[in-house]
Amino acid sequence: MRRLWIIFSQTATICLAVLFVVSTLKPEWLPTRAGLTGDGPRVAVLQQETAPQGGASGPRADSYHEAVRKAAPSVVSIFTSKEVRVPRNPILNDPVWRRFFGDQLGDDTQRAAGLGSGVIVSSAGYILTNHHVVNAADEIEIATPDGKKLLAKVVGSDPDTDIAVLRVEALNLPAITFGSSENLRVGDIVLAIGNPLGIGQTVTSGIVSALGRTGLGINTFENFIQTDAAINQGNSGGALVDARGNLVGINSAILSQTGGSIGIGLAIPASMAKTVMEQIIKTGSVTRGWIGVGLQAITPEIAESFKLGALRGAIINEIVRGSPADKAGITLGDVLVAIDGKQISDPKDVLNVVTGIAPGSASKLMLKRKGQDLELMVTIGRRPKPQARAE
Repeated sequence: MRRLWIIFSQTATICLAVLFVVSTLKPEWLPTRAGLTGDGPRVAVLQQETAPQGGASGPRADSYHEAVRKAAPSVVSIFTSKEVRVPRNPILNDPVWRRFFGDQLGDDTQRAAGLGSGVIVSSAGYILTNHHVVNAADEIEIATPDGKKLLAKVVGSDPDTDIAVLRVEALNLPAITFGSSENLRVGDIVLAIGNPLGIGQTVTSGIVSALGRTGLGINTFENFIQTDAAINQGNSGGALVDARGNLVGINSAILSQTGGSIGIGLAIPASMAKTVMEQIIKTGSVTRGWIGVGLQAITPEIAESFKLGALRGAIINEIVRGSPADKAGITLGDVLVAIDGKQISDPKDVLNVVTGIAPGSASKLMLKRKGQDLELMVTIGRRPKPQARAE
């Protein structure tokens, strides 16, 4: 019995010694029990391999980081303020109050703040934004993504397209690269960059949902890019860029019953914005052609009544007295079918063609009058401001 006890003691001593050595030198060889150390059970996970040097900053198929890195420095926040009148309380019109205070009880004034976004389009300090962002503002401040704050002045604006151009006294600003809005396709990826609700620069993504949206009653000249990239208050005037970070549109409006984004955002094509911007920078305003007529679309019933034979052209249903159209001999009921050889399909075509002709130019109008073809020359006038309803 004593011998067995000695063998047991020696065996236990050897085992404890081995355990001590293993736990000291190779603890990972020992099994762990949940709860003993408080660390819980160990779970085997798969870890991404370390990217090779330089790979973390390179382009990736699952990211638009490079597009954002290229475009975001050119998108600024715009803060505006203006003085507005606040009507006084009607009780102050009481004769008793006026007896003591007299005419000093006029309307109060206070400053109203506005918020929007803008896009640096020139390193010399020119910034594109929306007309409605800066309209009537008497103080405009822009904030760049790197924290700089600069006072801006309005170079000019165009309410008909909702485009405005600002200028700041700064050089070497990061100007955005213009892309080709004409080559956009429905389904293309686009990113909206701006300062929604004043929370700071934000990027949202979506696709081009539709092109050439018109008839929305937002602007006189409409050719909107529709996107489902989230656009909210404060995004107006910001950049819509393609997947390579090139500017394809100026975010302008949303269609919403709630005031927030429901996936129907509208942007002015970059090509239209660029054309307007160049005129504003050159002359301070936008000059457009005008002939002074009101137009009506041709319906099947009208086409049959006028014996037109095709649903093409625009019926003249209004003529401004003394306008270029009036002087050229155009009469009510004439159907305008072509201008300088450009075929007219509807009233929108007339608006787009005529406004693109320089005032003072002579243009050839092809019309149908009582079923007969007619050719008239008209000297294009300058589109009035405030804008006339007739085109």
